[in-house]
Amino acid sequence: MTNRSKTLYTGVTNDLYRRVYEHKQKLIPGFTQKYNINRLVYYQETSDIREAIAREKQIKGWLRAKKIALIESINPQWRDLSADWFET
Repeated sequence: MTNRSKTLYTGVTNDLYRRVYEHKQKLIPGFTQKYNINRLVYYQETSDIREAIAREKQIKGWLRAKKIALIESINPQWRDLSADWFET
């Protein structure tokens, strides 16, 4: 996830829809609330929690340029992939 300034956040969840909603509504205190992380620009799915945690750790260990290349490989405009998930 990211914000207007393209600050990056990487996390893992068992319910992407719920977690994105929590970030957008600033329901969880911490980094994402402080930096207004509210745009989903990349995600991967797996049913194996160990695989998900390993992938999260791998991505968190990358340099910013590699993270950006991963995002732009599927989302070159950094569109909010969850933009139409929630009705206001």
